[in-house]
Amino acid sequence: MTKAEKVLEIIHRLEKVYPQPKTALLFSNPHELLFATILSAQATDKVVNTITPALFAKYKTIQDFANASIA
Repeated sequence: MTKAEKVLEIIHRLEKVYPQPKTALLFSNPHELLFATILSAQATDKVVNTITPALFAKYKTIQDFANASIA
């Protein structure tokens, strides 16, 4: 079995177990979900959902995040 076939098999099995997965994180596109997930490793989902609306309003695109000042 190739690596790609293994990945597809894992996805297939996960879809059987979790046919309609849900998250407590609030997001409107894939990059927002990615950033919210990263933040949730450091804080609760409730706290992440409190701060991400302002964050996502300020940085609307991946490019906005890439161009953001580290400070």
